[in-house]
Amino acid sequence: MRQNWIALAVACHLGRNFDQADKVLTSYVATLKNVPDYDFEYSEVLLYHVRVLEESGKHEAALTKLDAHSKSREIVDRVAIGETRARLLAKLGRTEEALDAYNALVDRNPGRVEYIKDLAKLKGVDIDALTDETVPLALEVLDELEKRVPKGSAPTRLALSAAQGDEFAARARRYIESGLKRGVPSLFADIKPLYADDAKRKAVESIVASFHDAVAPTASPPGEPSTYLWTLYFLAQHHSKLGDQSRALELLDVALTHTPTLPELYTLRARVLRRAGAPHEAAMSADRARLLDGQDRFLNGKAAKYFFNAGRIQDAENRLGMFTKKDAPSPGADLEDLQSTAYLLQAGAAFEREGKLGHALRKFIGIVKVFEDVEDDQYDFHGYVLRRFTVNVYSDFIAYEDRVRQHPAYIAAALAASRIYLRLHDEPGLATKLVAPPAESEAEKKARKKAKKDAAKEKKDSTKAGGEEEETQQQPSKYDDPEGAKLLATATPLDEAAKILRPLEKLVDRADVWAVFYDVAVRRQKYLQAVKALNRLARLDKEDPLLHVRLLDLRKRVSGTEVSDVVRTSLAALFPQDVASEVFTSQYLQRHSSSPRAVTAVARAASSLTEAEELLFGLFKPEVSLDIKTAREALALLTERKSTRRDEFAAACDDRFVLSTVFKSVEEQRRLVKLDEAAMEDLPATDEVAEK
Repeated sequence: MRQNWIALAVACHLGRNFDQADKVLTSYVATLKNVPDYDFEYSEVLLYHVRVLEESGKHEAALTKLDAHSKSREIVDRVAIGETRARLLAKLGRTEEALDAYNALVDRNPGRVEYIKDLAKLKGVDIDALTDETVPLALEVLDELEKRVPKGSAPTRLALSAAQGDEFAARARRYIESGLKRGVPSLFADIKPLYADDAKRKAVESIVASFHDAVAPTASPPGEPSTYLWTLYFLAQHHSKLGDQSRALELLDVALTHTPTLPELYTLRARVLRRAGAPHEAAMSADRARLLDGQDRFLNGKAAKYFFNAGRIQDAENRLGMFTKKDAPSPGADLEDLQSTAYLLQAGAAFEREGKLGHALRKFIGIVKVFEDVEDDQYDFHGYVLRRFTVNVYSDFIAYEDRVRQHPAYIAAALAASRIYLRLHDEPGLATKLVAPPAESEAEKKARKKAKKDAAKEKKDSTKAGGEEEETQQQPSKYDDPEGAKLLATATPLDEAAKILRPLEKLVDRADVWAVFYDVAVRRQKYLQAVKALNRLARLDKEDPLLHVRLLDLRKRVSGTEVSDVVRTSLAALFPQDVASEVFTSQYLQRHSSSPRAVTAVARAASSLTEAEELLFGLFKPEVSLDIKTAREALALLTERKSTRRDEFAAACDDRFVLSTVFKSVEEQRRLVKLDEAAMEDLPATDEVAEK
């Protein structure tokens, strides 16, 4: 049985018993007779044998086997041959041959950045860790590659990361102007990583601004209209990235006057408005982009995303329903069947903002189940691999499965679900309150009874008039617990949160993840786990506000409590015992007086409402760089603590962020939504817009 041979070889390989795997594969190949030419299964086995030899450190034997079987055309995957051969030659120190092999790979696929980086390493340059001494050599290597493959942009782009000063400006000018002339929509996304260097950011701004003046309609001679349009598009993204949303909107207004039928302008305008704190206006702009091409699934999904962000869940579902199965119970149900983590995340976040925690929790747990399904599907894949002999991809897949929960969707869902579980623990009556039906007034009860009576009478009359009424059975929902009531009713919310977070412990090193780890552990009175989480936070950033407030929290919890010496010693290393909490906080605020995150975090930990209010209103000081996200968190904190100064804070935020609408009253926001919807109704049909 061929499958049993391969299963045994794979088992030995995964068990790191390379010699035994080598023997099994050698014995298996010896049993094969009359193998047809270009047989894929045989080719996969030979490649897998080379892989086993390489991982066991027998590089010379692996290269010999690879060359022998590739020359006889028994290995048919030419790309795999080239990559494996180049890698083996590099490991064997045969630099000249390895360079030739990597040059051949670059010629074949000049856009593959990994080939270029590996080739540069052979010449003594690590592109990912450049120093002042290695930059000239890196530029020399990349320039040589650029001449070899003039149609490939990867060497040119990598050179921008390496170059500095005037050298960078000259190269960036050629690269950016070429992209603008060709109308590359993704040019800014390509250039944006360079903004981490302030000098490069300023150089890019100067280049594009001068180019804008040169191609404007008022220039002499005027530039190409399309070039001018994409230059405006780039500049709008640039200013939005820097936080100047007003300037970005001005540039977009000019671009829309120039070309009102380009969807990218409306989607960018939606992004700018969202950053400016105007989610409803952003949703309407994304919807205008969708109307320009009703058959574009991407634009439809973008519009739905912005409607979710604006809290208009039904409008988002309606848009998604244009591309989902018509016989599905709902658009959301179809997208859940398709395991769309993007939909589940957006819908869950929207429900959470609406206070519908059951619906939100069901969406987030839906993402957790998606990854459980991915894990369970391994068992089907094991059998498939043995039938189809796709053992090389299988080896990569096994490694991928070990880190599958590093996916951003799982991390976001795990954190969001854990925060809901924490609320359920901290507010014991919350679950009952959320699932209980709203109390009806006497008038509502009478109206409901009357409607039920009228419906029964109408059904009886229609039966008499038309004979036997056709029975229409309502299709039962295939989704258990559609409102998340069972999830909310769990008796062990902390255990549920811990179970979801556990896979992240060895995979993710992020401050927000370890902060939630602490929150769950300390409530479960797992103080060693809580201290471990604080130590990981401190290792990431000792000055992070998430760490500061949790240090205060842990000291308060263990004060007067029997805990192990390890816990007290570890806490003392982070928070000296001879320093009072008030002094610790005062010193922290002095160091971070201009950080809105730090101020808001300390306000959340404040024992009195007056102290919290004083800290939060200090966010409006000139030296504090307050942003909309932190302002909304501060407003939510005042609302949560039932501050009488909540409206005063909202009004101050409204004055501070002139483009924002999220700080306005609910009535004012509804009025603005109606105005936008009325404006949408007045828009011409899609074909009329295109014709215009």
